[in-house]
Amino acid sequence: MAETDPKAIQDLTSVVRTPLQQMQDKFQTTSDQIIGRIDDMSSRIDDLEKNTTDLMTQAGVEELDGENKISATQKS
Repeated sequence: MAETDPKAIQDLTSVVRTPLQQMQDKFQTTSDQIIGRIDDMSSRIDDLEKNTTDLMTQAGVEELDGENKISATQKS
C-alpha cells in the first residue's frame, strides 16, 4: 500500500471543509428566516383573532360553542 501524504490529506480536508461550512451557514440563514416568518405569521394571526373578536363584539354577535353565531338582537 502506498503511504498517504499528510499534506494531501490536509489539502483535501480544507477543500471539503469550506463548502460544508458554506452549506451550514446557508442552512442556518434559511432556518433563521423561516423562524422569523413563522413568528411574524403568529403575530398576524393573533392580531387577526383579536380584531375578529372586537368586530364580533361591536356587531353584537356572540359565539356559541359548536353552534351558529347568533346576533344579540335576534335572541328571544
